[in-house]
Amino acid sequence: MVRVTARGTHRVSLAALVAVKPGRRPRLIYRAHAYHGRKDEKKGFDEGDYIRLLDAAHQQLGGPIVLVWDNLNTHRSARMRRYLAARDWLTVFYLPPYAPELNPVEGVWAHLKRSLANLVKHTIDQLITLIKTRLKRIQHRPALLNGLLAHTHLPLW
Repeated sequence: MVRVTARGTHRVSLAALVAVKPGRRPRLIYRAHAYHGRKDEKKGFDEGDYIRLLDAAHQQLGGPIVLVWDNLNTHRSARMRRYLAARDWLTVFYLPPYAPELNPVEGVWAHLKRSLANLVKHTIDQLITLIKTRLKRIQHRPALLNGLLAHTHLPLW
């Protein structure tokens, strides 16, 4: 648990992809969003945010992507289905329902949560800065990312 002393309904939302390419180090691509409890402020990620994440991944990885995704309602929305169908560089496979052990990103979140345990931050912005710092550390640990991928037992390469 990360304690934030600020009052209100603040929260942090995270989205990530773990990318693997045979013969290359795995990559963690993520986005973070802070909700400050302001009127008309978006609370979390929507389809547009996930679309921007996928477009950024395509730019960074420079090639076709095979996406193995969970069943979050945003991932299966009509808008997302139209987007996915229009991208010839993107092939999507959905994980079975209630199978977090098959999703390497769940391992990233578990590792991140452990690294943040028992810390106190005074503002949501301080917390999001810390989260980004910890995610950058994970990005630079290919052995950890390979372990998270191997833990899924999915035939990814």
